[in-house]
Amino acid sequence: MQLLAMFVHNQAFAEPLPDISINIGEGNGEAPGTSALSILLLITVLSIAPAIMVLMTSFTRIVIVLGFVRTSLGTQMMPPNQVLIGLAMFLTFFIMAPTFSQVNETALQPYLKGEMTQTEAFEQAAVPMKKFMFSHTREKDLLLFMNYTKTEKPASYEDIPLTVLVPAYAISELKTAFQMGFMIFIPFLIIDMIVASTLMAMGMMMLPPVMISLPFKLLLFVLVDGWYLIVKSLLLSFNT
Repeated sequence: MQLLAMFVHNQAFAEPLPDISINIGEGNGEAPGTSALSILLLITVLSIAPAIMVLMTSFTRIVIVLGFVRTSLGTQMMPPNQVLIGLAMFLTFFIMAPTFSQVNETALQPYLKGEMTQTEAFEQAAVPMKKFMFSHTREKDLLLFMNYTKTEKPASYEDIPLTVLVPAYAISELKTAFQMGFMIFIPFLIIDMIVASTLMAMGMMMLPPVMISLPFKLLLFVLVDGWYLIVKSLLLSFNT
């Protein structure tokens, strides 16, 4: 207690601590608060990164098609959601690798080296992404949003605003994914119909057809190397 009292007494008569002030943005030719605003914008971009991943890449088509495969097989939760999403993510990185590489070379690295501002880096990064999305967007879907916003006809894909191109690309991807899912359903639907007709002819009304058709669908899927064909079809669909 005596030591504590002596410490408090010495601090009471000691010289006050110097004031420490941090001026964000000053000293670099920027206005105060500019760096703080940049950090806020960066955090905002990171918060919407999942939406960017889903709607501006090949992820949407891949994950929907893989979901259709599991539904058509009737295997309930096999493969698990974690496996399908993980596979969809790695296929997305594989397909988007050339685009991401171009974004890194033209926008990210120059920005990190201080050769361009954030606005310039964003504009440069948007060009490869626009090129990828535009190549897989239907003209009808693009005109839908351009007519709604009364946007003038652009000279090239670089002039299309992201607010128009992203939703147009998203609904184009949904349509393509559902078309591929329909084609996947057809052979398994035929197996279900054959099994159901056979059971009815044999008088086995109480036996669920799904229980009998599941092994045959799995056998067919394994014999034709289904996962190879599905992934190959997805890769070729983005190679146009």
